[in-house]
Amino acid sequence: MFQMFVLFWLCWCRLISVFVALTDEIQSVSVIEGNSVLLLMDVTEIQDDDNILWKFGADHILIAKINRHKKIFSISDGPDGRFRDRLKLDNQTGSLTITDITTQHAGHYQLQIIGAKWSSKTFSVSVYGHLPTPNITRDYSQNLSSSSSSSSSSSSQQNCSLVCSVVNVGHVTLSWYKGNSLLSSISVSDLSISLSLPLEVEYQDENSYSCVINNPISNQTQHLNITQLFHTCSALDLHSPSQEDSPLIVLISATVESLLIVAVI
Repeated sequence: MFQMFVLFWLCWCRLISVFVALTDEIQSVSVIEGNSVLLLMDVTEIQDDDNILWKFGADHILIAKINRHKKIFSISDGPDGRFRDRLKLDNQTGSLTITDITTQHAGHYQLQIIGAKWSSKTFSVSVYGHLPTPNITRDYSQNLSSSSSSSSSSSSQQNCSLVCSVVNVGHVTLSWYKGNSLLSSISVSDLSISLSLPLEVEYQDENSYSCVINNPISNQTQHLNITQLFHTCSALDLHSPSQEDSPLIVLISATVESLLIVAVI
């Protein structure tokens, strides 16, 4: 009875040690779309009796394998072919390289080493798209409403409404800065979406403003200097719709002039 207990205990300890050895260590990796990423093993050279398995996704799809004892070195395109011509396997270290990576290749990559010691490691790979430069324009609808409401005000100060926008982005944050101070921001976790962020400033504002789009590994900035700000917010801006350019007023003016000419004749 005692011998059976000892045997059971030894087997249980063995199972516990294997379970601990197989417990995943998760390492986060971020990469820009179109670049390559190297998933490194923690050893300089694998042993002859080691089996190296690389698996991808929640279904643990086998995409690469090394068995040096049996001289097996193989890589797979995956069931849907997404890894075709993109995987490179180092036969000496077992490290895996993914080239020309896209968002389709984001996910979990599990490395299993089966040999004298069993171990497992998971790489959580995040793939981000190239960031566009934000576009700063004048929000004419807001400016028209603000100018009509301010016409009855005795204050000489007027405001200019701007909007910073980007298109076809995902997993980003869009922010307005006044100097180095954050004014406002908006974030999105979806893919291929358009973002816009408004900002209201005073005419002839002498502060520097910038609109920044960023993700965890890169950013793009569009600066708005004093000259640009004055030009954009100027009441004489030729690109802004004004009462002087209103087709209705032009038509009325033309009609009045025609009536005057007829009256003179």
